Amino acid sequence: MTEEVLSPSLSVKLTKVIKKRKRQTDRDQTSSKHEINKTATEGNESSGLSKKRREKDKDRDDSSEKAEDQEQKGDTDESISKMDGRLLADHFMQRARKLNKELTAVELNDLHIPEQAFRDTTSFRLRTLDNLPDFLRAYSPNKGNDLSKASEAKGTPHTLVVASAGLRAADLVRALRSFQTKEAIVAKLFAKHIKLDEAKKFVQRTRINIGVGTPQRLIDLIESKTLKVQELERIVIDGSYIDQKKRGIFGMKEMHFPLLQLLGCSEFRKRYGVKSQRLQVLVF
Repeated sequence: MTEEVLSPSLSVKLTKVIKKRKRQTDRDQTSSKHEINKTATEGNESSGLSKKRREKDKDRDDSSEKAEDQEQKGDTDESISKMDGRLLADHFMQRARKLNKELTAVELNDLHIPEQAFRDTTSFRLRTLDNLPDFLRAYSPNKGNDLSKASEAKGTPHTLVVASAGLRAADLVRALRSFQTKEAIVAKLFAKHIKLDEAKKFVQRTRINIGVGTPQRLIDLIESKTLKVQELERIVIDGSYIDQKKRGIFGMKEMHFPLLQLLGCSEFRKRYGVKSQRLQVLVF
């Protein structure tokens, strides 16, 4: 078989074509590797950013949940549970002096709540929100069987629970729902989101067994004659609760003074320590 010989000109052309194709192949391979590396790098960066973002979001969610949980639970001042009537009366006055050093002796005397006003509750030590119903039962006649009942007269509770703030009052209302029936309402008597006129109308048309509110709102309702107190048996002060700012009702000037005014009203003073129609103050 005769071997075919390429002409010199054709051989040169073929060599150029081969070299050109090789250069193109090398460029394509280099470009492909670059794109792969770029994609991988971007993927790693994106993955890293996504991971950091997820971790950051998780930390934020955890912090938010923790803060919300702490806000709801708060803290407890265990010293309150160890105070009898004499110590509580003294504690009320000490806080009044500290919060307003300009008060005269006469003014302090007008704010003084007598020892006989307080019920000794030192035997009940665990002052958590979940235990509030048991606390009321422990210091109510007939083992608390009457706590779910309400007077026939509208707006006439047998128990008032005094809180340091609207949010805390709302928590207290929820904790006391077990005492609510179709005929007896555990009433929200605090200012947050509830205008005074609306509260008055609600009280006037509702049979209330337990009212939960802040001091000034309770004073306003009593002075307006819509909230009636002639059948009131006990005033429960949410005294052990400490909020996230480490404040309790005794450490807040805007709450403690209205509280003293509420407890010191003439209608209540004449009933402290009296056997008939006796009114007691319990500090939870």
